[in-house]
Parts: sequence; C-alpha cells; structure tokens
Amino acid sequence: MNKINLEVEEIGKKKEGNATKIKVGCCGFPTSRKKYFKEFDAVELQNTFYSVPSFESIQKLKEESKINTNFEFCIKAFQVITHKISSPTYRKLKEKFGNPLNYGFFQPTKEVFDAWDKTKEIVEALNAKIILFQTPASFTEDEQNIKNIKEFFSSIDKKRFIFAWEARGWSESKRKQICEELEIISAVDPFKEKAFGDINYFRLHGLPGYNLRYTYSIEDLKKLKSFCNKKENYVFFNNIQMLKNAIEFKRV
Repeated sequence: MNKINLEVEEIGKKKEGNATKIKVGCCGFPTSRKKYFKEFDAVELQNTFYSVPSFESIQKLKEESKINTNFEFCIKAFQVITHKISSPTYRKLKEKFGNPLNYGFFQPTKEVFDAWDKTKEIVEALNAKIILFQTPASFTEDEQNIKNIKEFFSSIDKKRFIFAWEARGWSESKRKQICEELEIISAVDPFKEKAFGDINYFRLHGLPGYNLRYTYSIEDLKKLKSFCNKKENYVFFNNIQMLKNAIEFKRV
C-alpha cells in the first residue's frame, strides 16, 4: 500500500473514531418484534415498568433479538421503585409486592429494594447496560425525595450499569447537581430540557408539551439530530407515530 493510500486510511479511521454514535429506537415495540429487530438496534422495554415479566418471556425475547447482533435492550425500572401506589399505572400490576404503602419514591424499604433486585435480574438476563428510572410529577423537588434518591443510588451497584433518571418538574440546577453527585445521566426530551452526563439519553413524547399525538416533522428531526453532539446517544420515540418518526430520523 502506497503512502497516499495509508494517509487516506488513517484519515478514515480518525473520522470513524470521532463520528457521533446514535442508537435509535422506540419505547416498546410498535410493530412485530421480528420486523423491529431488523430495523433498529435498540429498544426501551416498557413492560418491565408495569410488572415483572416471566423468566420464559425474557428468554424468548433475548432469543428473538439474536437476528441482530448489534441489538441492545434498555430497561425501564419497575414502578415499585419510583411510583406511589396511588399511580394509575398500578392497574397493570399483576402481583402484590409487599406492603403497598412502602412502594415508590426511592423509599429505603424492603419493597423498593426487592423491586430493584427484580429489575436487575431482567437487566442481567438481557445483557443490558442502561436502566431508566422515570419519576412522576408527584415526585417533587423536596428534601425527603432528594434524601431518598441519594440514598437509593448510593446503595446499589453503579459500576456494572448506567442509570438514567427522567425527572418531571425539577429545576435544571437540582437535576444537574444530583446527576453529577450520583454519577447518573439525565433522561430528557432535548426540545425541552438540557441533558447531563457522558451519554445523551433522549425520550421524545411529542411537542410542545407531553403530546403523544404529535408527529415530528423532518425539520424537527433535523434539529433533534443536532442535539446528538456527544460520543454516545440514545434516541427513543414515545409518541403514537413512534415507528414512522424513528425510521425517518435514521434517514435524516
């Protein structure tokens, strides 16, 4: 190989190394899993939030995903960790999980830490690395909640996993402080909030607010692409037209 070819190859390696890495997918499966695994390289599992899936169903999912060797699962943590029993999401809970009064808000209870163990089992079975903890608007920026979230993330193994936290209604300064202190990343809609952490974890719920009926335009998707300015980016659509928009985003 001559000198010119070597220089071209070296430039190509540098460009590849500096390229923005973006994994695109949906929050759940908006089409058949076989089609999804062929089209995308990542999914954010939603059923893990509502209840604990059976071991058999997780193994089946893992087996099906093997048609895409680059596929990655991100796991939405079990709601017993993050949501109080008053949340309407508990309508989908299939089993009782200890004392319901001890559910949610990262309380230092047996129920919450047992829910974490169940979440961790799923994560390990699917070889996942990112776990999303979504807190409701009722999980406000008060002293007790701040104490709970700090105690929770300081008590579990942070070395093996990446934790993403999607807060609702918290100030930017407090989110930044907690994410930096606990070494977790913030999961955000980049059209509305600033991300913190070494990884961008974006969840798209529609515009202007939480509007699942919204369909992102090509101009929206180009702007979204401009937010992907770090080394590693995860972009998950969570609107009704998530499949359409996720495919379009891959092509902008």
